Amino acid sequence: MLLQVLFGGDMLSIFAFLLSTAFVVFCTLPVHEFAHAWTANKLGDGTARLSGRLTLNPLKHLDLFGAILIFLTGFGWAKPVPVNQNNFKNPKKGMAITALAGPVSNLIMAFVFMLLMQICAQFYTSTAAYIFLLFFQYAAIVNIHLAVFNLLPVPPLDGSRIFWAVLPDKYYWKVMQYERIIMIVLFVLLLVGVLSWPLNLISNLVYSAFNFITGLPFRFI
Repeated sequence: MLLQVLFGGDMLSIFAFLLSTAFVVFCTLPVHEFAHAWTANKLGDGTARLSGRLTLNPLKHLDLFGAILIFLTGFGWAKPVPVNQNNFKNPKKGMAITALAGPVSNLIMAFVFMLLMQICAQFYTSTAAYIFLLFFQYAAIVNIHLAVFNLLPVPPLDGSRIFWAVLPDKYYWKVMQYERIIMIVLFVLLLVGVLSWPLNLISNLVYSAFNFITGLPFRFI
């Protein structure tokens, strides 16, 4: 994603992209992890809270490699929040809801950013409004990318925990044995762009839907 902006954008676009991506890494990724921790705590598992992860402090959640990937590809992750499924009344259901909370928080933030983008679009002739428009647009795009990416049903992503709710235990734990290998393959597929194409396709569909919905109120102005 960074290369696309560098080769296809002007200086304002590059500045807005770098600023919005840094904002996502240090301000919205912590919200993603906080959503996991808060949900788990509400469902009976205080592991994240006791580990100091029930916080919006970015330093508690930052994963350096995952952050670098966000800048390079638009997809990445933060440091996973520790969850003990045995503390849930229903382990599978509790884990699935906790895992889903992160991507949902990204989609909510993306929707808010796109609404702010639509407001800035009403003052498009102003240079400041144009910078803010690009900032909110890129922030929305990266948040959508993070939500879509994390919903992939492969370990260690959130989607694998959601998938566990419907997959028989014996098959799930067999897949989890290869979590480290799958993670390495995931890195490689992202870096070479093989995985980016389908993820971008889905992300673009979500972006188009959000853009249509958030733009409705302004079509009558």
